[in-house]
Order: sequence, then structure tokens, then C-alpha cells
Amino acid sequence: MMHTTSPEPRRWAIFATLLVGSFLPPLDFFIVNVALASIQSELGASASAEQLVISSYAALYAVTLISGGRLGDLFGRGRMFLLGLAGFAAASLLCGLAWSPAALIAGRALQGVTAAIMAPQALASVHAIFPEAEKPRALGLYGAVFGLASVIGQALGGILISLDLFGMGWRMIFLVNLPVAFLVLAFGLPLLKETRAPRSSRLDPGGTALSVLALGALIVPLIEGREAGWPWWSWLSLCAAPVLAWWFWRYQSALVRAGGAPLVDPAALRAPGMRRALTIALLFYALAAFFLLFSVYLQNALHVSALDAGLVFLPFGLGYLLGPLTTPFGRRLLGDWVNPVGMAMLTAGFLGLAALVAATPTGVAPAGTMLAALLFVIGCGQGLALPSLMRMITGRVAPVHAGMIAGVASSALQVGTALSVALIGGIFYTVRGLHDDPAAITNAFTVAILCIAFYLGLGAVLGATLARRGSVAPVVAGRAGGA
Repeated sequence: MMHTTSPEPRRWAIFATLLVGSFLPPLDFFIVNVALASIQSELGASASAEQLVISSYAALYAVTLISGGRLGDLFGRGRMFLLGLAGFAAASLLCGLAWSPAALIAGRALQGVTAAIMAPQALASVHAIFPEAEKPRALGLYGAVFGLASVIGQALGGILISLDLFGMGWRMIFLVNLPVAFLVLAFGLPLLKETRAPRSSRLDPGGTALSVLALGALIVPLIEGREAGWPWWSWLSLCAAPVLAWWFWRYQSALVRAGGAPLVDPAALRAPGMRRALTIALLFYALAAFFLLFSVYLQNALHVSALDAGLVFLPFGLGYLLGPLTTPFGRRLLGDWVNPVGMAMLTAGFLGLAALVAATPTGVAPAGTMLAALLFVIGCGQGLALPSLMRMITGRVAPVHAGMIAGVASSALQVGTALSVALIGGIFYTVRGLHDDPAAITNAFTVAILCIAFYLGLGAVLGATLARRGSVAPVVAGRAGGA
């Protein structure tokens, strides 16, 4: 294992390779949205099949992230990254050659699983190979990559479909992953060196199964429930989720007492401030619902075209790109307060947006300059808060547990995303009721924005309580990983 006391001289080249691969999972989450109409037209996909094209990826990605991070701890982060990337390329090929909706959904499900094996390794490697002074810069670049993927995903999808390269149409949004994966594999195989937890050689199959069941019981009904009209099985699944989570926790604790290596060491979650930091991660993606609802507001209340609606997001994208890049400077200036300051910027941006929308006459677009400024503040706040949040979480455990806690953190973000879309989206549609006129949509959108601001403000308060405590020394958790 490489130690931060003697940094790997090629660590930035290794990290760049990991970042290119880590760009693909969020890109493929966003890029598929613009292709749904073309997929429906060619494959004859039903509305439920279209939903599964998105949700099968999102659900399996969320429920397997913890296992993916732990696999890196046990068998080597470089090895698991390359295996995940190869699997992701194979899944992308299946999607690009899909002959039916079922084949496409199967490919998307496989993409979700392999993305979850690949994605945590870059974040875990930051903690394992970089000295403390370089971690803020590395995490800033990591956050910028996710910002870039979210911004260009839908635009790139539209461009590829409109170009219709080789007559492949929507299939190119998946096949474009193949040359990228090939180049990363070609450069990564000789370059990547292993970091892993010492003396661990076994995965926890019982814990893995229980974690997938518990997260699946929560995530699947949140993703599918509203579209399906909240059938009985969705409520039964949501009720089962806390029972399965309790069972998972008891099983992990018993495994530690028996001298085994659990999937998630309970001692890591008992590190000072860890539960509070993970709660912030759950609250952070309350803004996930914003992207869906803002598009509804622009296109249904203001009758803005899909292309113009995409352009409205550009100031947000610019802020999201610049925010992570300023994290090292912010760290020097603000120390542990970077995250709560970023969350406060998000809160202020959404409160300002709610006020702007409420003060604008119904059916009239808000003032362009003010709207752009508020979206820039929101994007910059998100870009500042996300890398510092990841550092806040991963920095509380020793490097041997970096993959595990990176998977837990990423899973918390995904659960927060599903909760946001389900809860805040549900509030939006409840307030809107059966009315589809601009006034009803605008009113519901304003209420939803205020809900987002409330959750983000709560996250800012929690972050401030952690910042007042100052930095904590990472702990080696229990026996997991042979620590």
C-alpha cells in the first residue's frame, strides 16, 4: 500500500486516469434524457420502459456503490477501477446495439452495477495516495469533473443525436463510451498502482446482500413509486427498508465481534462527526429535484423551447465548474468552513430564486441578468460544497477504509437524490394539483424551491457545527480491512 508520508511520484497522472473514467458514470446518467423520444420511436418502448431506462441505471448504481468501494479496499482500487471500466464499456456496447427495450434496460442495469464498481475508486484514491496538502486540489478537480459531466451531458446527447454519425442516431450516446474506455484502459494498465486495505482478502457476502436489499427497498419505490401511482408494493417496500437496515447493522456488528471483516465497519460510522457529515450528504442533493422542476417551469409555464431551456442552465454550469477549482483557495481562506459557506450560498441562491419567480408576473420570464446571477451562485455553491463534503467524510477514517467510506458517501448522495425527487417532486405535484396552467406551475415551483432551500439551510447549520469542532484525526475503524 502507498502511504501519504511518501507520496507516489506519478500520483497526478494516476488520478487523471481515474478522473477520466469517473467522468463516464454521471455523464451517462444525464446524457440519456435527451434520447428517450428517439428510443421510443425506434424500439417502440412504452412509457414504463422509458422510465426503466433511467431508473434501472440509477437504482442499481445506488445500491451497489458501497460494495464497489469495499471491493477496491479488498482487491485493489486500480484493479477494480479497470475491471469496472471494462464492464461499463461492455454494457455500453449492449446499450448501443440494443434490439429491444428489454435489451436496452438490461444494458442500463449492467451499466449501473459496473459504474458503481468503478466510480468510488477515484475518490478513495484521493485519500490513499495524496498528502494532506494536496487533497483539497484533488477533491476540487474531482468535483469539477462531476460538474462538467452534469453540464455537458444533455448538450452532448443532443449533439450526437443530431449529427447521426454512421446513421446510428441515439445509439451513439452509448457507443461514444467505447473509445474513451479503450484509451483509459490502454494508459491505465501500465500506470495504475494498487492501494488497498492490508491483510484483507474476503468480501462480506451476507453484508453485501443485506445492504443491497435495504437500499433497494428504499431506492426502488422512491424512483418508481410516483410514476406507478404509489401501488401497494411501494409502501410495503418502504416499510421494509428500516427493518432491513437494522438487520444489516446488527449483522455487521456481530461480524466484527466474531473477528470478521464487515462490508461497513460500524466503528467507522462512529467516528467523531461521521453521522452528522453523512446526514449533510443526504440533505445536499435536495437540489436534485430542482433540475427536473426548473425544466417543467421553463417549458410548461414559460413555454421556452428545449434548446433554450438547456441554455438557461449555462450560468449554473459555469458556477459549478469554477466552484471546485476555487476549493483549495477557499480551504486556505476558510479552513473547515468551506462546506457550510458553500451550503449557505446554495440556500441564499434558492431563496433569491424563489423571491424572483414570485415577484415576476405569471407567464413572464424572470429578468435574465438576475436569473443568471442566481443560477451562477447556486452552481458555485454546489461546486464549493461537494468536494469539501467528500473531504469531510473520507477524512474521518484511515486510508485503509477509504473505499468503504467513499462508497457509503456516494450511496448517501444517491439516496438523497431519490428522496429529493420523490419528496420535493411530490410536494410540487401536490401543490399544482390537476391544474396545468402557468399560475399553478409557478406557484408549485416556488413552494418546491423554498423546500429545497430549507433542506440546504439545515445542511449548512450541521456543517457549521462540524466546522466549529475543527478538523479531526482519521480513525482506524475496528477490524475491517485488517486495520
